[in-house]
Amino acid sequence: MAELVFFSGTMDCGKSTLALQMDHNHRARGRGGVRFSCNDRAGDSTISSRLGLQTDAVEVVDSTDFWDEVVARRTNGLRVDYLICDEAQFYSPVQVEQLARVVDEMAVDVFAFGITSDFRTRLFPGSQRLIELADKVQILQVEALCWCGRRATQNARTVNGIMVVEGDQVMVGDVAPQNGDDAAHTENTLHVQETLPMEAVPAQAVGYETLCRRHYMRRVTAHGAHLMAGADQPLPFDIDACLWPGAGAVRHS
Repeated sequence: MAELVFFSGTMDCGKSTLALQMDHNHRARGRGGVRFSCNDRAGDSTISSRLGLQTDAVEVVDSTDFWDEVVARRTNGLRVDYLICDEAQFYSPVQVEQLARVVDEMAVDVFAFGITSDFRTRLFPGSQRLIELADKVQILQVEALCWCGRRATQNARTVNGIMVVEGDQVMVGDVAPQNGDDAAHTENTLHVQETLPMEAVPAQAVGYETLCRRHYMRRVTAHGAHLMAGADQPLPFDIDACLWPGAGAVRHS
């Protein structure tokens, strides 16, 4: 029987890699499928993995109707046995319901991959609906790591290295290597509205990183930890948000 399966996890835990692997495995057994993605960091109509794997896909937009997508292909004689749906957190709840209908009424397997919660620890609408409707919800076993070495459970957004908890829910960027190197951090962050003329581009670099719950709650990013590590510590305490200027506004709010 066909199933709707939601594979979830934080950033950098291998969701897109698994999506590409599953697509390969099903095609190798003669099954026909369609790959979908939305707001991939590599660009439109693409599924890309941080390991360097990349392939084409159908870009999901607001007007995309998955029922119509499957019907159109089958009407033209194409075989559709399964759908690979990457970046599913960006799908609308209505589109998730369309996926469930495709499973139930067309016997098409749907494998959805996405982040569960945003940088504010709030559920994405698409992810919430997937959790509510999926036959299975599977947490990926590959663990992303916080800069401290603990398992990362939260997705954090940073502006110039400082964690923020306000702003638009969707702002596509990439995960900067958080090795304490400020130059590398800046080089790998996404500049907002980079398509605008240079004089109109805000001087703010927006990036993402995964944090353990402890450091997410303390608002301590790798950038902040690196700065604090170079400063004199009068007491032998763990790095805390109270020592990090970037967390001041949060702690006093």
